This record gives sequence, structure tokens and C-alpha cells, in this order.
Amino acid sequence: MKNVLVTGGAGFIGSNFVQMMLERYSDLNLVVYDKLTYAGNPDNLLPVAKNPHYSFVEGDICDAAKVDEVMRRHNIDTIVNFAAETHVDRSLMEPGGFIQTDVYGTFVLLEAAKKYQIERYHQISTDEVYGQVLEGRSVETDCLHTRSPYSAAKAGGDLMCLAYYTSFNLPVTITRGSNNIGPYQYPEKVVPVFVTNAIDDKPLPLYGDGRQMRDYQFVLDHCDGIDVVLRKGKIGEVYNLGTGSENTNIELAHLILKLLNKPESLIQPITDRPGHDRRYALDCGKVKSLGWQSQHNFEQAVEATVKWYVDNEGWWRKIKDGRHYQEYYQRQYAGREVNK
Repeated sequence: MKNVLVTGGAGFIGSNFVQMMLERYSDLNLVVYDKLTYAGNPDNLLPVAKNPHYSFVEGDICDAAKVDEVMRRHNIDTIVNFAAETHVDRSLMEPGGFIQTDVYGTFVLLEAAKKYQIERYHQISTDEVYGQVLEGRSVETDCLHTRSPYSAAKAGGDLMCLAYYTSFNLPVTITRGSNNIGPYQYPEKVVPVFVTNAIDDKPLPLYGDGRQMRDYQFVLDHCDGIDVVLRKGKIGEVYNLGTGSENTNIELAHLILKLLNKPESLIQPITDRPGHDRRYALDCGKVKSLGWQSQHNFEQAVEATVKWYVDNEGWWRKIKDGRHYQEYYQRQYAGREVNK
């Protein structure tokens, strides 16, 4: 790997990955390719803006001509695809955009990877493609059982990657990560919503009974796992990435309020999300065999995340004060309150 195209690199996980890789390796050139939708934020990349090994191109992964131009101009030998529509709630409102980006966009990138015979194509996926797991843990060979337009679109992208490996011998790897938390996460996801609302003494909108179970992993642990798979993973294989431990959303809310010294009365139950998966759980033994290990447990990951949002109010305040965010928040949560 010398010239890496990081699609969606201005988003949450992608920007953390870019910063980590540029700090870790002095011989890599990283080209961030991002459409800069509502969740793609140039501010996320300010820490690397002056790094001579970093460059930025604004573009859509569905634009085949633009992707081809970037591949050729930068002599790309590796693609790491973070670009995706990612929020389940938004997929319930507008599923079409998820199919376009997460499936068709992946196809465009795979075609470019095939044309230029690159060394590695790595797809960032999600544990949600397995569907809810009420008992046991998902392993990489499990059947996919998607239950939202988001997870269905991500599964479609995964299957396209594996098809290109089988049909064209394309050097593909896939990682399926659990719920990421940490710096630069757009405040529509549960942790930044809870943290920033609590800071402002506003209600924390908690779906249903709050007993849904998730594996919350710190984003830099996830990025480290991606790097391990890029360098040590077997071509054509899928690797789960998570802590291997789950907590309920109500436990998450209680911990955030405790860390911020806020009252538990801020928790506001709301009507549940349609088709809300009850539990995700990953078996991560396969990636651990490559030498990877999560460095943060649940409490450490939440504490580090809360601290970042407290210390970087200017970053999230600008987003939450904007018209786009306020319209989304009103459309998503208004009138859904349930008596405590």
C-alpha cells in the first residue's frame, strides 16, 4: 500500500481512520474522497490539513467518471470504502438514497478497483447485516438477515464485494463493526445525541424500554482493527470487529448522565423505532487471531467520548444550531414522548 483512496473519509469513522493512519505511517499517501453530505464535515480533517501525505477530493462514489479520474490521477493501489448512508432512522424515512450509495456506489468502486487492478479493496460494513441476535453471537459465516433498509443496503454492498472476489478474483476484504462511538460522530446517533442533549439539560430520547443491547466500541479501536485486516487479513474473507460485550441503551443513558453529573429525570422514553433490533452480538475470534484486541471497555469508551464532546463544544454546537439538523430532529422525535 502506497496510495490509498479513503472514500467517506470526512465522515465519523473515516476521519478517525485517516488521522490514525497518517500518524502511524510516514510512507502512505491518503486521498480522501467525500461527497460532503450533511454528515461529511471538512472540520473533521483539520488536524491533517497540512500533512503533505494527505489530499482531498470532493465527489460522489456513484459518479463513475469522477472515481476513474481520481484513481488514475493519484495512482491508487488500495481503496478503503467508508462512504455510505448509515443511520437506520433516516433509512426508514428515505430508503432510496441508501440503495443508491451503499449498493450502487459500492459497485462503481469495485469496477474501478477491477479496472486498475489494485492491491486491495476493503469494505467497511456493520454487524446489523446479521439482524437481531437474541442468543449467542454472530460469526462471519452466518446468513444475513437484514431488518431495515440501511442494513439491507449494507448487506447488498457486502455481497457485491464477495461476488467480485469470486467472479473476478478481486482482492477484497470486509470488516463488520459493532456500534462505534468517539470523536466526530454526527449528533444524530444515540451517544452524541444523549451527550449533547444532557450538556444542554434537554431530554434524552430513549426508544421503547431502553433494553436494546449493543456492543459500543471506541472508534479508534475499530480503526486499528481495519488496519490489521488490511495488512494481515486473508483475501476474500470477512472479519467481525467489536468488544464482544453488550450493554443496554438505558445503561448507556445512565452512564452518560453520571459522567456529566446530570439528573436521571432527563431520560425521556419515546415510541420505539419500527422493527428495532433487540440485540447485536459479535464473535470476534477471527480478527483476534490476527493479533487485534480492543483497547477500551464500555465504560472507558463512553468516558472518552463524553470528554471529547465536552471539550469540543464548538464542533457540535455549529451542527446542532443549523437548520438542517433542527428540522431533522423535529421530524424524528416530535410527538413521540411516552409517559414515564
